[in-house]
Amino acid sequence: MRKLTLALFLAVYICSVAVHSRIRQKRAWIIDSFNIEEENPGPFPYLLGTIELDRKYNVILRLHGSGVDKEPKEVLEIKERNGQIWVHKKVDYETFQVLQLTFEATNVSNNKVDTRLGVEVRILDINDHAPVFSPPHYQATMNESTAQGQVVATMNATDGDDSQTPNGTFSFNIISVTPKTDNVEFFFEPTGASITGRIFFRGCLDYEKANTYTIVVEAKDHGDKVQLSSTSTVTMNIIDKNNHLPEITGQTGPGRVKERDSGVEVLRVQVADKDSPGSQAWKAKYTIHGDKEKYFKIETDPKTNEGVITVLKAMDYEEQTSRNVSISVANEVPYFSCEITGRPAKRLWDVKTFNEGPGKSLPGFPKLYLVTIAVEDVNDPPEFVPPVRKVGIMENTKLGTHLCTLEAKDPDKTFSSKFHFTKGEDVDNWITVDPETGEVFTAKVLDRESPLLKNSSYSVILYVVDNGEPPMTGTGTLIIQVGDLNDNLPILEVNTLGMCLLDKATMTNITAVDLDLPPYSSPFTYELLGDVKGKWSIDPTRGTTVHLVKEKTVYSGVHELQIKVSDNQGLSLTQNLSVTVCDCTSTPNCHLRRSSGAQVGSTAVSIMIFAFLLLLAIILMAFLISCKHKKKMIMTDDQPGWRLLESNIETLGTDCKVPAKITQVESIQTLKAKPNLISTHDGISKQEVIQQNHQQDYYDSTFQKEQLLRRSLRRNSTRRSYRSYHSSMDQVKRNYSIYSVDDFQLRQNLLTQINQNLFQLQAPREELGDYEPHCYAYEGEPMIDPQLDAISLPENDFNPNVLTNLEWQFNKLASICRPDLMS
Repeated sequence: MRKLTLALFLAVYICSVAVHSRIRQKRAWIIDSFNIEEENPGPFPYLLGTIELDRKYNVILRLHGSGVDKEPKEVLEIKERNGQIWVHKKVDYETFQVLQLTFEATNVSNNKVDTRLGVEVRILDINDHAPVFSPPHYQATMNESTAQGQVVATMNATDGDDSQTPNGTFSFNIISVTPKTDNVEFFFEPTGASITGRIFFRGCLDYEKANTYTIVVEAKDHGDKVQLSSTSTVTMNIIDKNNHLPEITGQTGPGRVKERDSGVEVLRVQVADKDSPGSQAWKAKYTIHGDKEKYFKIETDPKTNEGVITVLKAMDYEEQTSRNVSISVANEVPYFSCEITGRPAKRLWDVKTFNEGPGKSLPGFPKLYLVTIAVEDVNDPPEFVPPVRKVGIMENTKLGTHLCTLEAKDPDKTFSSKFHFTKGEDVDNWITVDPETGEVFTAKVLDRESPLLKNSSYSVILYVVDNGEPPMTGTGTLIIQVGDLNDNLPILEVNTLGMCLLDKATMTNITAVDLDLPPYSSPFTYELLGDVKGKWSIDPTRGTTVHLVKEKTVYSGVHELQIKVSDNQGLSLTQNLSVTVCDCTSTPNCHLRRSSGAQVGSTAVSIMIFAFLLLLAIILMAFLISCKHKKKMIMTDDQPGWRLLESNIETLGTDCKVPAKITQVESIQTLKAKPNLISTHDGISKQEVIQQNHQQDYYDSTFQKEQLLRRSLRRNSTRRSYRSYHSSMDQVKRNYSIYSVDDFQLRQNLLTQINQNLFQLQAPREELGDYEPHCYAYEGEPMIDPQLDAISLPENDFNPNVLTNLEWQFNKLASICRPDLMS
């Protein structure tokens, strides 16, 4: 160090001479090296050394850096004149290993730095730190079956001293092991100077000898003057494993079971095991041998470790009076063993081990323990032979038909075998059972279409009861399979349909159902009855579902069809099918429109009932307070040729043509009669009386004309012409109630109005049937336009007495329109 310092000094000196050669010449400085021992106790200050130099001029010496004006401050001091360095306090090696300083020499004459050099003061380490464990305590866990030579714990320690010196190196040693046992020994593997140490064991771990070991470990450094150390503990816990075999020591319990009992405990098997109670090595696992039928099961009681034998399946005393089985026991975890055979002076001892595994077990293990379970005889219930019996019978068979005779047996050998039969569940009471003989008879006429049948079968639960103590009951089932007969007619699924009015043929589906089975049901044969040619047809005529075809000539309205449906054997039923035809552009569903008028709520029904009762009360009061008077009865016209057809079927009418002669005659007569139509409010004129005297003669001359007119009216059956005729009659009746005119004049006016309306219906080269039907209203609905064909006659109040003055030609009409006047 001194040579290095001198070399640096000479280099600086030569440079200084080159630069300042004109001013002065410098001489060489000799500087000593210094060392400070850490934690030197003093006394302070003490002299570290002196910087000597050869000088011919005065200089001031100074130090700067660590230990002076930098950390650690105020440790060193230099005397400005003589160069002595003094130490004032301790220095810690672990904090500062070297103090970096700058040495300066300042010329007193010019106060300039003459020389600047770097100086190092080394801190010498001493052994002042002991090794420290991290962490201070260790925990380790090992299985009892762990083989020797395994690492127990890995320990770490550090030393704050210089690791390059003996003070900073250390080694591990085991000081003590608690408890001391002869089956195991712990040791450190030689690792030299290292901060890590590993603990191993040799021998065999035995949970029953020691389940916990406490190992004290020391870490000691290699200091020259003094050696420092520290200790740590390792707690090693051992988990018990199966190194002791379980052994069955006996049994408790009755060891017997009653026949037909199941789910009952019959006995318990005791076991001894030296392993730790509650551990997997102690918990027993039992196995039953020699029970192929699986009559028993054995389970482990978690508290006592006993094997509990339970009956799974009922046994029969008549088949076996006792049962022998064998029991074996093992633990939940595999068995192992470890035996020390020698303790040589080497790393591991000599041991003998065994580990149980798949296909590997100890000879003679497991041991079998024989168990005998006795069966006790009890009264068994009788049994039906067979338990489920099936009988067949045709439906509609007469009451009291014999079905079968029940049979039963009693399996008991020591108990009575007398028993009787009784009926259990018979939902519809179809059968009767003779309790002594077991004969079964029908109690009613059987119907295969009954909703109680499933797949044409009807089930009855039967019982047979013996006379033992207590009485035992056996259960059987009687299944009655009912054969089918052709006793049901095919019927339509729906009898109302809706179809759209189109200019082409349309069709809809119709389907029939028959409760009978084939061949007494489908396919069906369909046939339309009545005048349907060119209007309605069925395609195809045979099948379950067929098409009802509507031709384009069918007009709108409700059409009642008769359809005959026959089953596959020819059994048929004629049914009504109501088809509503309408314009679907205005009414999407014709059927719903027709039926909507018939839907009446409960409130409406209540109102109707109340109104009906109120009407009855009013009629009764009117009958009591009114005075009766005799009304003149209107005589009906029974002459041939005059018929009013009562019909609710809308059909196309025919062209109506009034004979020209009749029209001309009637018109002339009307013109002749006009001067005589002098009506007053006070009475009847003379002209009216004269005309009345000649009225009978005129009847004879015009009777033939009127008959032709009546036939023309009857041919024209369209709704328009009928309403026009009916409206004309009503107008005439109202006018007649005010004005007193003769019958002749009234008849002439009526015929004139009818003729005029009939002529209005006639159009050249246009038939009435060419008009497309128009739906004004449906039956039961209010009419939208009540005046379809108005006759321009004055509206007057109607007097019922006018009907008494009508002649025989209108008596039939009056009796239909006002039947109340016939009384």
